[in-house]
Amino acid sequence: MKQAFSCKIIIGVAFIFIVATSFVYSQNPLFIPPTLTGLNFNLDIQNGITQFYPGINTPTYGINGALLAPTLIVNKGDVVTLNVTNNLVGFGNSTTIHWHGLHVPAMDDGGPHQVIPQGSTWSPNFQILNNAGTFWYHPHGDNKTDLHVSKGIAGMIIVKDPTEAALTLPRTYGVDDFPIIVQSKAFDVLNQIAISTEEDTAICVNGTMFPYLDAPSQVIRLRLLNGSSTRSYNFGFTANKSFKMIATDAGLLDSAITLTRILLSPGERAEILLDLQGMQGQTIFLNSFSSELQNGIYGAATVIGMMGGTIPDYNLNPLNGADFGILKINVVAQFANPILTLPTTLITNAPWGAYTVSRNFVLRPDTMMNAQAQVEGPFNINGFHFDMNVVNDTVHLNDIEKWRVTNNTGIAHPFHIHDMHFYLLNKNGAAVPKSEMGKKDVVLVLPNQYVEFVTKFEDFANDTVPYMYHCHLLHHEDDGMMGSFIVIDTTLSAISKNSWEGNITLFPNPSSSTITLQSAIDFKNAEIKIINVFGQVVLIENISISLNSVKVDLTELNSGIYVFLLKENNKLFTQKFIKQ
Repeated sequence: MKQAFSCKIIIGVAFIFIVATSFVYSQNPLFIPPTLTGLNFNLDIQNGITQFYPGINTPTYGINGALLAPTLIVNKGDVVTLNVTNNLVGFGNSTTIHWHGLHVPAMDDGGPHQVIPQGSTWSPNFQILNNAGTFWYHPHGDNKTDLHVSKGIAGMIIVKDPTEAALTLPRTYGVDDFPIIVQSKAFDVLNQIAISTEEDTAICVNGTMFPYLDAPSQVIRLRLLNGSSTRSYNFGFTANKSFKMIATDAGLLDSAITLTRILLSPGERAEILLDLQGMQGQTIFLNSFSSELQNGIYGAATVIGMMGGTIPDYNLNPLNGADFGILKINVVAQFANPILTLPTTLITNAPWGAYTVSRNFVLRPDTMMNAQAQVEGPFNINGFHFDMNVVNDTVHLNDIEKWRVTNNTGIAHPFHIHDMHFYLLNKNGAAVPKSEMGKKDVVLVLPNQYVEFVTKFEDFANDTVPYMYHCHLLHHEDDGMMGSFIVIDTTLSAISKNSWEGNITLFPNPSSSTITLQSAIDFKNAEIKIINVFGQVVLIENISISLNSVKVDLTELNSGIYVFLLKENNKLFTQKFIKQ
């Protein structure tokens, strides 16, 4: 592919020049996404044209623009409404928007059950319950996550709170507090963005190729987000200059940690402080030291499974196993009211104590004894691929659970759980690194290893609309490496979802005009609800007489996926069905 090949040469030269602290290809000012604030946000998903290379137009997607999305700045406690309109043109461009890392009701989460058809608007409304931190939003589902993220639909969310505001930290957006969204991209011969390829040789920051940033000679804050589909980055600076890490995925650490490297897999975030005092007129580079990555992490020199399987063409990408430049930072004069000190103590995190439930999740290739499948997939979780009509796990509101995620494949998988953050307990039995001791929602599980974490399912319960857990390598997710779970409130209603299993059927499924529920036992004083993928009740019927079957008219419903719910006293039956 001609364009991709030319990009390989440029990047290949670039990482060689890093050693000499000169990066001749850093020639474009870093784009800083605009911000949106307030309680009501209008987000227009649209087609665009972007010139990644001079004079070459590439079709892209964006929100309120041609590429990427505005940074949403919100406060803890705000009740926000986000009006997301899908104005994408082109066949089959329904999409979704997931608020990655935010603690929200399942119907507002933006997973694959909350599809936004072309020409329609989805308006979730929820309270910001997260502490201060760096989050992001991106498509999630309909088997187009990789395509839509790669083409540009992604943006940052910054949550503020009084505790963070009381700390002496840089927080002037675009002045001493910078969003750094790092993505690798591949281009085909027509200069279209390509997916499911190993030729992701172009590195973009905030959508900018070969970027530079003019940063003041003071302490600056970089909000690092790995927004790539597949590639991990081993972030560090020229001459191993140290920095302070102050936050992980979901908020501040207890205290700042001095580091020279921070590994981020797709979906992970970190907030770091870089002290540039006394460096005015100098240049420093944010790099990825990928030569230090161990086998199995996408971006390392090798991804080789235990049976010797490799990813085709992986060795042809010059970024793999190389040290390369990501962002050139030119140090300029101090700005007004500079931050000149680095903090030590930040906040007090309170990991949960004893857990009441343990769950095991095993990441496997579909074909265990195939060497190629060990590293290339397809992969599953606990032997299952994602199915819109299946809920894989049921958890109880306010339960504290331990999850163990075991990777029985030859490639590292970033494991992400929706809604709740978690605290790592150990990594393959070893102590958790200090850089991962805070609140997390993504953890990289290395080949043939496991991680254990503890989480609590708080605030939100929904008997019918699930949350997701999945691999955050986006083509793995699109290929079905994902499961779902619902949170039920047994303390409030004492309803057992399984009380009718084996005694009741729903047919036909899919349905066209009517659907019939047949029970082996009579039901009386029951309620039937039909619920759409947005969690909205679109039909209610009350049954006052004793029946063992009921036929429901579906002619007024649009085509799509629904949940049929039957409730009688302490019994509950739910099942998904398709209306054709």
